[in-house]
Amino acid sequence: MKSRLWYRIALATTAGAPQLVLASGDHPGLAIAEAVREVAGSWAIAFDVATAEEIPLGESVGKGHVVKIGPAPAELSTFKFPPGALPSVSGGVRTMASGWTKRSEPSILVLEAQTDAEHLIDLYLGLVERLPSADNLEVRLLDHYDAAGATDVWLTSRINAKKILRFLDDHDAELFGNGHVELSVYARAQKATLRLTEHKTVLWLAEGNSLEAEMTRWFAELGVPAVTSLPTVADGTYHHYRTPASRDRKKLGDELFKQRMRKVDTVRVS
Repeated sequence: MKSRLWYRIALATTAGAPQLVLASGDHPGLAIAEAVREVAGSWAIAFDVATAEEIPLGESVGKGHVVKIGPAPAELSTFKFPPGALPSVSGGVRTMASGWTKRSEPSILVLEAQTDAEHLIDLYLGLVERLPSADNLEVRLLDHYDAAGATDVWLTSRINAKKILRFLDDHDAELFGNGHVELSVYARAQKATLRLTEHKTVLWLAEGNSLEAEMTRWFAELGVPAVTSLPTVADGTYHHYRTPASRDRKKLGDELFKQRMRKVDTVRVS
C-alpha cells in the first residue's frame, strides 16, 4: 500500500491573510485539493513536503485530515497559479502576475506569456485557434512524472488545428492540470512551435520573426498585457504536481495510445 505524504501548503483566501496548513495525500495534488476544500474561498499559492517534526502525531494514518498551523509568510504572492506548478513556501518567487514578454535569444523569436488559473486554457486554445495552420500535437510525459527518470515523447500524425483543439478540449483537465506534462503544437509553415511548458507558461518559438506582430495582437485580444519583466515559477524554487482529475503516468500513456498518438522517443536522464 502506498503511504500518504504530508505537505505544508500556503493558502490565500478571499477574506483574511494567507495561512499555512498541513494536509496529506498519495501525491501533492490530492493534498492540495483536500486543503482547498477545508478552507472556504481559498486557493493554493505555495507548498513543500512537510518535515518529520511537522507531521501531527497520531494523524499520519488519517485520510483527508487538514491541520491549520498558522499564518503563511507575508511575502508570498497570492497570484492564482494555474494548477501543475507552485512555488516553494520558502525560496519561491514572491511577485507574479499575468503578462507576456519577448525573451532575448539568439537566432530565434521567443515570446513567453503567463496567465492565471482561470484563463490558461482559454489563452492556449485561443492561440491555437488563431494560428494560420497547426500540423501536429506533441505531448511530453516528463522525467519527474512518477519519478520515471525518462521523458516519453508522444506525437499525433499530421492533422489540423480543428482536430488538435478537439483533442485538447476533451482532455483539458488531464493535460492542463498536470505539471509533469508539456504540450507543443507545431506550425510547420511558420517554422514555429506553440508550447505549454511544465511551468504553465505559454511559449511561442519561431525562426526569424514569424507571426510576431500577430502574436502581440492576439495576446492583447486574450487579455494578456505586455510587460517588461515576467517572473515565473521557474525563477525560484518550486514543485510540480498534478490535480486529482489527472491519471498516473502509465494510465495517461495508455490513453494517448488509445487516441492513436505514437510514442516517438524516450529521453533518459543522464
